[in-house]
Amino acid sequence: QVQLVESGGGLVQAGGSLRLSCAASGIIFRLNVMGWYRQAPGKQRELVAVISSGGSTNYADAVKGRFTISRDNARNTVYLQMNSLKPEDTAVYYCNADRITAYWGQGTQVTVSS
Repeated sequence: QVQLVESGGGLVQAGGSLRLSCAASGIIFRLNVMGWYRQAPGKQRELVAVISSGGSTNYADAVKGRFTISRDNARNTVYLQMNSLKPEDTAVYYCNADRITAYWGQGTQVTVSS
């Protein structure tokens, strides 16, 4: 059974930082492209950042220079370090694992107050 369990969300003031974690089980983690997506109220889910099995990364323009995605294959965990947070970063953040089949976590709420 595949499980992606996110943690680390919460309430933070603008300019602050949070670190999200996603622990994966039931997949061959090192072979999966791992990603973070977010969905704000009334908006579609959007890509935030992805990291390939080889460690290459890609970011949405809105978060470039502020967010960093990383992975620890020994711990089957992907991280999203979020710095200089803005109110518009407020959303539910979802972890995604994609190889042949895509899997999603349950999401973690991030709220940035102004």
